[in-house]
Amino acid sequence: MANNLDAMRKIPPGIWLIRKIRGKDCSLKTHRYMVLLVTFIAYTSYHASRKPSSIVKSALDPEPNKTTNVYPWPIGSVFVKDEFLGENKDKFGYKGWEPFNGKDGTEKLGLIDVAFLACYSLGMFGAGHLGDTLDLRLFLTSGMIGSGIFVGLFGMGYFWNIHVFGFYLVMQMVAGLFQATGWPSVVAVIGNWFGKRKRGLIMGIWNAHTSVGNITGSLIAASVLEYGWGWSFIAPGTFIAISGILVFLFLAAYPEDIGFPCPNGPATRAEAVPCDVEAQTQNEGTVEGKSAPIRDRSGARRSVGLLEACLIPGVIPFSFCLFFSKLVAYTFLYWLPFYLSQTEIGGEYMSVKSAGNLSTLFDVGGIVGGILAGHISDKLRARAITAASFMYAAIPSMLLYRLYGNLSRTVNIVLMMIAGLFINGPYALITTAVSADLGTHSSLRGDSRALATVTAIIDGTGSIGAALGPLLTGFLSTKGWDTVFVMLMLGALIAGLLLSRQVVVEINEKTCKSMRSSSGQQSSEAPPSQPLLSDQR
Repeated sequence: MANNLDAMRKIPPGIWLIRKIRGKDCSLKTHRYMVLLVTFIAYTSYHASRKPSSIVKSALDPEPNKTTNVYPWPIGSVFVKDEFLGENKDKFGYKGWEPFNGKDGTEKLGLIDVAFLACYSLGMFGAGHLGDTLDLRLFLTSGMIGSGIFVGLFGMGYFWNIHVFGFYLVMQMVAGLFQATGWPSVVAVIGNWFGKRKRGLIMGIWNAHTSVGNITGSLIAASVLEYGWGWSFIAPGTFIAISGILVFLFLAAYPEDIGFPCPNGPATRAEAVPCDVEAQTQNEGTVEGKSAPIRDRSGARRSVGLLEACLIPGVIPFSFCLFFSKLVAYTFLYWLPFYLSQTEIGGEYMSVKSAGNLSTLFDVGGIVGGILAGHISDKLRARAITAASFMYAAIPSMLLYRLYGNLSRTVNIVLMMIAGLFINGPYALITTAVSADLGTHSSLRGDSRALATVTAIIDGTGSIGAALGPLLTGFLSTKGWDTVFVMLMLGALIAGLLLSRQVVVEINEKTCKSMRSSSGQQSSEAPPSQPLLSDQR
């Protein structure tokens, strides 16, 4: 009886209700689709709630010397010219918002970004360990609702007529701490439900939530900007809070919690649960049947410490690679709309709303890049080679965007999407498939409770770079955008170089495999120095 009550408490209310209505449980495949969908929506809302600050930058700190009449391009009113004209300019915030409209306004906007990202990155390390210790569903729900509250409070500064810089700084810092709960939790959940085969492709597609979130946040924030910049924060804040309720109702963090074995558990293969035993698992692994023993094993897993997780082969180099990769990616995330609104493109300037809409195409390229990087790394079984190649290719793509992006909007869009593909590709690969691979590394002996901790170490280190990039941009942009792009290209170069050792290891392994294959020999196991491939067999 006690076991049944414990099982009922672990089953999400929405799934319990579906079971009651249907009279039976859904299949393993259906639950996996549900996990992918719920976590996709969850992290889409996380990124959507981070986007408003980039959209409202030019409304908080405008440049008045912009002009005038142009014809809408290319699809009517989506990309329109400066709306901040005539009698409407006060309504739309054309004069800016104190304390961001002074001479040091750009620097203060940079400090707002770095305050958020610094707290986000520092909170990530603690959040990862908590995610491996606490109930992931409740932990994620709390973080999402808390994020929604403080993102909304930042926007309330508009309605409360607050002009104290410290208020906005504190709101962003607290929001950053709550936002840190997201990424370790969702990657851990996906790692719990899926084995390693085709993980790069699956997580590459799933990781589109990052770009979808950026696009959604941009469109939401830009669509309500005309009613006051505060709405650009309140609307995404409401979105993430509602998504948090969805997580509470429908997310099963562990397969064991609803009666299925964990694909990363010690009693199963490292691959996903085979389809031919799915029906048997469905019949036997119910709450009334065999789920209680499976759940006990899940609860008995220990969570690893930060130091132990850092010693997993590959964690440190990929963490520092992500530091520079996210420095580049988040600079575009936070400053691309501002850059577009301040840059003459095809002889014209565009409005804040237009710049926000146009910047979403960078993330469209990022979606393609994430899927492509995941698929290539699966085919080659070479995460480091794929990530490093994309980072090197990002350098000429950014150079071309800076040199020729101002010729016309068509050229700008094409080059922007190409840059997004190469910049977001390795960022997506490292934060998803690489983190999940290392979080279930063979050295952990099947202990999947390291997933959130390893993910937090990698993404937390990367988020320090994400904080540094926008901060430096706030200062360097005053010296000219060429200086900013030099910084970004150097960051991409260093990110690629940091994976040199892993690239050499992967090349050596493939060379040895080829030699053994040609001589008719087969290897029983991969070299112990290989951080990723040793787990993928």
